[in-house]
Amino acid sequence: MTILLRPQLYVGSLLDIPLDKLRTRNISAFIVDLDNTITEWNSRELRTEIINWFNSIKSQGFQACILSNNNEQRIQEVAVRLGIPFIHRAKKPLRRSFHQALEIMGVSGDQAAVIGDQIFTDILGGNRAGLYTILVKPLARREFMGTKIARSLELLVLRYLRLKI
Repeated sequence: MTILLRPQLYVGSLLDIPLDKLRTRNISAFIVDLDNTITEWNSRELRTEIINWFNSIKSQGFQACILSNNNEQRIQEVAVRLGIPFIHRAKKPLRRSFHQALEIMGVSGDQAAVIGDQIFTDILGGNRAGLYTILVKPLARREFMGTKIARSLELLVLRYLRLKI
C-alpha cells in the first residue's frame, strides 16, 4: 500500500518541477489538481507566477488538464484563464477521471504526470492509474475541513516514507 502513496517526486510548488528531467522521461502532459496546487482553496485567484508557469510549459510543448473533485463553475473559470481543459467532479482517487484526462490531451499514461498537493487523492489516484506522480506542498493552510483531517494522516505517511523537501 505504501507504494501507492509514494510520489515519484516531491517539490515545493509547480515552479520547482524539473521540466527538463521530465522531458527526458518522455513526459509531455500534466494532470493538475486545482485547490492548493494551482489556486488557494476555494479561490478563483491565480498568482502571477502560476499563470506564467502555465504559459511557459505550453510554450515548451507541454499540455495540461485540471482534474478536480470540485463542481464545475470555479474550475471552468480558472481553466479558461489558463487556456487548458478541465474535468470536474473527478472522484479522485478513482482511476477513471485520470484516464479521461489522458484521452482529452491525446497522450498515453507513460507521457503524463499527475501534480497535486494531496497524497490520498492526487498521488494515490495517479499511482493507481499507473502515472508518474508529483506531490507539491499546499499553497496555503486554509482548507476544507475534510482535507484538514486527511492532512494529519498525510503527515504520518510523509514521515513513514521519509519524504522531505
